[in-house]
Amino acid sequence: MSANSAEPVGQVDVVLVKAGRTKIRYAAEVLSDDGSRITVRAPWAGAGVRDFGFVRFEAGDVFTEHYWRERWYAVKEVRDAAGGLKGWYCDVTRPAVLSGGELVVEDLDLDLWRSADGSDVRRLDEDEFAESGLTRRDPAAAAAAMAALDELEALARVEGGLESLLA
Repeated sequence: MSANSAEPVGQVDVVLVKAGRTKIRYAAEVLSDDGSRITVRAPWAGAGVRDFGFVRFEAGDVFTEHYWRERWYAVKEVRDAAGGLKGWYCDVTRPAVLSGGELVVEDLDLDLWRSADGSDVRRLDEDEFAESGLTRRDPAAAAAAMAALDELEALARVEGGLESLLA
């Protein structure tokens, strides 16, 4: 893959794994791969509308997703069908692995949302994380996951913070 390409440089299947099972799989265009960060673009891959109360993901939405091979999170810029920015949805994950046309990412239950205007920054699914048992099974991974969520929240609360990761 070419580094920092402005044009798509291929396609991968993004495979999100949770608790050892594939949660979702979808095709995405690879926009860039610099050896550390892989950036892909894909339309909303969920079935129907997903209304969280603070944002709706729906047909026509486009996700530009940034995955890292060394970081414990993914940052997804979400735009509506007209190109308007909805915000950023951040998943706490193990570092991404690209292999054989698949970008595999293990979801660790923690998420963060930042609205486009920055007025809404919220940590999500901390209860699911606690119930997952990761703290007991793999304390080092649990600590890395919590540190990643803290880092994302700190960046999200500073104007331009998340965007600086993606520049």
